[in-house]
Amino acid sequence: MTSRFRVVTLITFGLLLAAFAATTVYAQDRLPKLDSVLQAARERDGSVRLGVILQIQPGRRMSVRQQLRANGFAIRAEHPLINAISVEVPVNALFGLAHQPDVLSISIDATLRASGAPSTTSNTSVLRQTLGLTSASPRGVGAGVAVFDSGIYPSPDFENRITAFYDFTRGGVASVPYDDYGHGTHAAGLIGGAGLLSNGVVQGVAPSVSLIGFKVLDSSGAGLVSTVISALEFATTNKSELGIDVINLSLGHPIFESAATDPLVAAVENAVRAGIVVVVSAGNYGIDPATGLSGYGGIASPGNAPSAITVGSMNPRKTVIRADDRIDPFSSRGPSWFDGFAKPDVVAPGRNLIAPAAPGSTLAIDHPELLVGDASGALSYITLSGTSMAAAVTSGIAAAVIAANRMADPTPHPALPPNAVKAILEYTGVRVTDGSGQPYNRLVQGAGAVNAGGAIELATAIDTSVATGTWWLTRGVQPQTTFGNEADGWSQEFIWNNTPGHGSSIYINSPAWGSHIAWGDNILWGDNILWGDNILWGDNILWGDNILWGDNLVWGDNILWGDNILWGDNILWGDTVFGNNIMWGDNILWADESLWADLP
Repeated sequence: MTSRFRVVTLITFGLLLAAFAATTVYAQDRLPKLDSVLQAARERDGSVRLGVILQIQPGRRMSVRQQLRANGFAIRAEHPLINAISVEVPVNALFGLAHQPDVLSISIDATLRASGAPSTTSNTSVLRQTLGLTSASPRGVGAGVAVFDSGIYPSPDFENRITAFYDFTRGGVASVPYDDYGHGTHAAGLIGGAGLLSNGVVQGVAPSVSLIGFKVLDSSGAGLVSTVISALEFATTNKSELGIDVINLSLGHPIFESAATDPLVAAVENAVRAGIVVVVSAGNYGIDPATGLSGYGGIASPGNAPSAITVGSMNPRKTVIRADDRIDPFSSRGPSWFDGFAKPDVVAPGRNLIAPAAPGSTLAIDHPELLVGDASGALSYITLSGTSMAAAVTSGIAAAVIAANRMADPTPHPALPPNAVKAILEYTGVRVTDGSGQPYNRLVQGAGAVNAGGAIELATAIDTSVATGTWWLTRGVQPQTTFGNEADGWSQEFIWNNTPGHGSSIYINSPAWGSHIAWGDNILWGDNILWGDNILWGDNILWGDNILWGDNLVWGDNILWGDNILWGDNILWGDTVFGNNIMWGDNILWADESLWADLP
């Protein structure tokens, strides 16, 4: 670029940024490049500064960076894998940025929060059994899970299996493991705690897995989207060196835009394309705490990432059998805001689970009544609930599945790709029924509750070295799992492009399982487009039993959904863009504190 061209470009860019201040006529104009929060923010004081994430045209990031700096804007971080820049700008610069041709989209650098909370009495003593695991089940040896959270306290339950730790709240520096909030330690314990302090009673799903800590949340359990994106890019780039097979994201924020422009979704999809299984909590927005009514459409970002395994929460009720399991009311239901994606993908135990506590952490100090004694009586554990916990359980299962497939054949063979792991978890899932014995609809439970025993059985029968398009099962599998004295059939379906795939598709090394394929791509599975008993897809979409959706989210069992799935025009999230209250539609208010600890 010549110096003259650079000067002209900078002047043009500066004029665009100044254009908003020159007139107010544009205040009511909708700028398609802005997410819903930034659309609303344009009506506020123009001097207020916001953190935003700009996604840039390919090859133009350096130019935009120069332009931002020339205009005095503070760049927080660059994200080369998604070709984006995090920057702080005044509100009155949004108009100019939105009209800069090199800028594809502009998203708020939102605050994420951990998707867990204190709770009482634990299911941990039956957790492994209700997942179909025994003492002889694979323990995740050789698999690695990256825990993106508030950190990991090096409890003796983790032995020496925290193989690396990076603090992205301080720029991504390598650090001694620690956890000043306590949420990440609990999640890591559900994934891979060995239970040494409890004589094996409080044990995670994959108690021999390697853990890689990424601290992205602070001592209050909050963090910025840009921080998580930076950590995701580092993990993706260094996945082989760090031995990362699975990433656990027990965190999220309300959805402000389509997944197509959501930068956090882009980072998640990049990680999956690189061969990493990404497990995400669905969110805890399934019930209005003021009225007790259920609500649909509460999936949090990045749970709207198509290729992520988005996990809701269910309560195993301290029993091994599945017949009495129930979906937790707080668990977010689909579809995803803006896009209408069918989420969650699966559900997993998330209610009242015990796992290691982080001494001196915020959760341990604020909730001493929830600390639980170990075998010696020391308060080494804590009880939490939420889709955070459900996601952690599922990450442990994913790691055990990957490790089991590797161990099944001693000769070198390709790892199970993320799409195949997701399909295995969905296909082997077990339907969850309500108190009347009727299955919850797919927007509540996805393909069903995770079944670690069945998933491991199916994974050990798969030979990933066979040619694409050929049968990859090495032996037959019986599509059911016994829990206690109860035999439960697998769902035998996976949800692809909002449509279930049935039959023998999972038994073939399909192109759909390749890491280069985004989950939900337009791959035809046949003529059967049956979603559920009463669900018809078409121009007018009917979800489940009398579930209809209109212009605004409606609480209760009946949801009206019309043709227009662009719901963002009338969404207000609190009094500020980082407000504590969440307003869905016209008059549906969410408080920051959910009441799941008091739910039956």
